[in-house]
Amino acid sequence: MSPEIIVWVLSFLGAVVVVLTRVRLGKELDDGTKPVSRTILTVHTSVGLVAVVVWTLFLVFPPSSTLGGDLVGVAGLGLWWVTVFAGLGLLLRWLPSRGRHTSSLSEDEWAEGPGLSLLAHAGLLLGVLVFTWAFATGTV
Repeated sequence: MSPEIIVWVLSFLGAVVVVLTRVRLGKELDDGTKPVSRTILTVHTSVGLVAVVVWTLFLVFPPSSTLGGDLVGVAGLGLWWVTVFAGLGLLLRWLPSRGRHTSSLSEDEWAEGPGLSLLAHAGLLLGVLVFTWAFATGTV
């Protein structure tokens, strides 16, 4: 499989991770709170969606055009990296909490424990590493 196809597939999967993370973690709990930081989730979603758009523009347009140029590619990569770090920040919710006023986390609806979130965000990290490699080597 060519590196260009791999980058396209990983770009699509990155978009899926951004959207499903919002759907999965954006719901309020019964007590009106959210299971994760609203700020981190908002950064992950908003920067992630912009990253998808900017990166897709970079991939679609020819390198000689403004939207296919290196500046747009670097901007897209930077946005992807912010999204990755926000996603890793969301994973911190699975670390054990100690203290008198902590409560235990409820299980996910789609999978028990942090497995799906860990898979998605570790995959996103690997995907962004591939994007960075592909950009640095001139593959895309």
